[in-house]
Amino acid sequence: MPKGKAAKAAAIAAARVSTSVAANAEFVERARVAAEYENVSNRSAANTSFAAGEASPYPTPRASPASPANQQPIDWLTVQGANLHNLQNVTANIPLKRLVAVTGVSGSGKSTLARDVLLTNVQVAVQKRSTKAGRDALDAGEKIQWTGCEGVTGFESIDRVLEVDQTPIGKTPRSCPATYIGFWDTIRKLFADTLEAKARGYAANRFSFNTGEGRCPGCEGQGIRTIGMSFLPDVKVLCETCKGARFNPETQAVSWRGKNIGDVLQMEVDEAVDFFAAMPVIAHPLQLLKDVGLGYLTLGQPSPTLSGGEAQRIKLVTELSKVRDDIGKRGNKAPHTLYVLDEPTVGLHMADVEKLIRVLHRLVNGGHSVVVIEHDLDVIAEADWVIDLGPDGGNAGGQVVAAATPEAVVQLGTHTGVALAAVLAR
Repeated sequence: MPKGKAAKAAAIAAARVSTSVAANAEFVERARVAAEYENVSNRSAANTSFAAGEASPYPTPRASPASPANQQPIDWLTVQGANLHNLQNVTANIPLKRLVAVTGVSGSGKSTLARDVLLTNVQVAVQKRSTKAGRDALDAGEKIQWTGCEGVTGFESIDRVLEVDQTPIGKTPRSCPATYIGFWDTIRKLFADTLEAKARGYAANRFSFNTGEGRCPGCEGQGIRTIGMSFLPDVKVLCETCKGARFNPETQAVSWRGKNIGDVLQMEVDEAVDFFAAMPVIAHPLQLLKDVGLGYLTLGQPSPTLSGGEAQRIKLVTELSKVRDDIGKRGNKAPHTLYVLDEPTVGLHMADVEKLIRVLHRLVNGGHSVVVIEHDLDVIAEADWVIDLGPDGGNAGGQVVAAATPEAVVQLGTHTGVALAAVLAR
């Protein structure tokens, strides 16, 4: 960008934020990190060869994310020379422990950059560093074989890499939210510790619907039976023996606070939050399920009946339950995880999108990095940093046309910026 235009844009930005002390403080922080980002970009550009007089394929960032909860120096994850599919030798700098939105028109290269290049390569690098043999090999000079790019730097602080998609959390009716998130084992132990269970000699495995003598023999713990219809699709009907409770009468004879194990499985999350309020290990993930808008699900809801959006939010709750940001977790630090999500708002109502945004922010506040490929303007507006690809799709795309905060992307006037202006003006 010409120096004259950059100076003018900086002056306009300064005037806009000078209306309040809080805005001034935000501007100072953004200016500080913008300089750091510019230095990183310049170093990346120095390592990339261009024709004489040719401009860098990415613009100089004009602003940077500022999180009041995290004023520590920002670490950057850098993808250098990405050239997979239609990417045109792209170098992208991604701030860690921030919510980053990868945007652009359809076919601009968003998924290629975020999933096929960033996710794939960081997974390889983190896996390599996770073992002593791998670390020793890297220290000895062994090079990682990068896919679709010249290299990736800044991944050393990342401990885990996870793509949170909308694939089912399980393929059989035995899989359900309680078992997937992991608090079902604690519920089983609660019932095994009751006087009635001890008098009958029942251990925790008695209250498992996957194996053991406690499950219903008619449906083998599934709660439903499948009837083969030869040339027609199979029909699933409620088990006539247990009426969907999954357990035999002897197991259901044991109760805890007036509910048997079958009743608990058929309990909705909204009710279960109050029922298990005295048990933080169980109540915490239940409250998270309620917070993401899944209070209507039952604890034993069969996984095949869940929608893609529901499955994805259950995966996010599973990850949130690992974030050790409360007193009950004794201050233990969770591994720094890089989450990559590909259009998580697909199929979600506007009210659910708002809840999803809160979940993403909670992951970031827990010390994790979140990269979201997204078209939804509300999610983009909430991002700390936006990497906008374009300018168009196909061969006319594959370039970083903006790397800045949402407000700065609007000022740059890209396709995303034009659409985002009305949202930020609300």
